[in-house]
Amino acid sequence: MNTKYYELLFRGIDSDDRVIDIVRGYAWTAAILSNGNVGVAMHTEGETVSRMFPSLVGMKISQAAYAVMSWNMEEASEGMAVVNAYYNTRERTETLCTGMSFSGALDGLDISGKTIGLVGHLVNHSGISQQLLEKAGKCYILEREPKPGDYPDSACEYLLPQCDIVVITGSAAINKTMPRLLTLSQNSQIILTGPSVTLCAELMSLGIKRLYGLEIEDCEGLCTSIVEAPSSINRFGRRFCLDKI
Repeated sequence: MNTKYYELLFRGIDSDDRVIDIVRGYAWTAAILSNGNVGVAMHTEGETVSRMFPSLVGMKISQAAYAVMSWNMEEASEGMAVVNAYYNTRERTETLCTGMSFSGALDGLDISGKTIGLVGHLVNHSGISQQLLEKAGKCYILEREPKPGDYPDSACEYLLPQCDIVVITGSAAINKTMPRLLTLSQNSQIILTGPSVTLCAELMSLGIKRLYGLEIEDCEGLCTSIVEAPSSINRFGRRFCLDKI
């Protein structure tokens, strides 16, 4: 597997802070650090293999981050939440994300007549509406659990190379499909979107043009909500957008 994506994440983590809590919810997993930062990632089910680490609680961030490489998907979710707790902070947002204001993953792009690939059922998420997609020439939605009209995710091998713009859910980094998706989309404008996206500028060296994610501001509200029901978490933070388009 091409691990460059993950190597860039690990290389950028420089901290002696530790993980003090992991909160596993219905749809989201949160990691709380000793410096008060909190990160979130999609809760991905699958514990058919043993964990890399018995628990991430108490570990240094730089060590716990490696859990994202686990093939125990729930542990990988925890690892990605730790990574995002380190990167997705107010300080980094204010330093890196300057310029125009974004309210959606496709803001500022002329998609008229373009072929769009959505990896994940992203309609009505990240500011991507059905009305907006109707302006495109063609839109392929690729989903692991496809809804009517969606293509199975295995179709990415055939469809993504045809796309002008590809929008990929950040959770693809958890299930380890991200490197292959980036390779298949190398001739398109690539956008990563969703709360699982990491604000790591070095990722742009892989051909990614936009990182559209979420910085958590309300740790208590987030952690209470995710254990009660599988709902949107955008209200507990603010969107960031690192744009190179």
